[in-house]
Amino acid sequence: MPPRDAKPKCKISASRKLSLKILLLSRAMEDLEKEKADRDEEKVRYLGEKLPPLQMSGLSLEELQKLCKQLHAKIDVVDEERYDCEAKVVKNNRDIHELKLKVQDLGGKFKKPALRKVRVSADEMMRALLGSKHKGSMDLRANLKSVKKEDIKQEKVLTTEVGDWRKNVEAMSGMEGRKKMFDAAGGGQ
Repeated sequence: MPPRDAKPKCKISASRKLSLKILLLSRAMEDLEKEKADRDEEKVRYLGEKLPPLQMSGLSLEELQKLCKQLHAKIDVVDEERYDCEAKVVKNNRDIHELKLKVQDLGGKFKKPALRKVRVSADEMMRALLGSKHKGSMDLRANLKSVKKEDIKQEKVLTTEVGDWRKNVEAMSGMEGRKKMFDAAGGGQ
């Protein structure tokens, strides 16, 4: 027994489906052509209302100049309207963008993509950042300061010379101690 929610198989043959598809497409093409013809007729009608045909035959020079001034005035009015409409569109687009940002902010947290670990050596990273400018390999240990064993021995000697801290404090207390520190630092030369 088949489940009740399953849709019954289509009983239309493939050739019938194809013929229906062709009919729908032809009907859609006819509708598009009709809409285009309607738009063209509307455009012609609108232009006929707004711009009556010019009658320039038999006009004197002054009348032609007056007609030109009238046409220029109409052009200026149309340009002002066009500019106003463009300004409104820009303002509305800006408002829409701001509202979209507010909706995103109110929507909650953004989903962060899961990042995967990538092992990249220092040379590969420099090549990726600098491209062809990166030359040679980068040895990070070469830039480290080298420490000689003699320096380490001198530091150990200095720490052992300090000796008992109580003697050192008593010797350095008072003005005599300050004078010794000043002379030791080389200030008395």
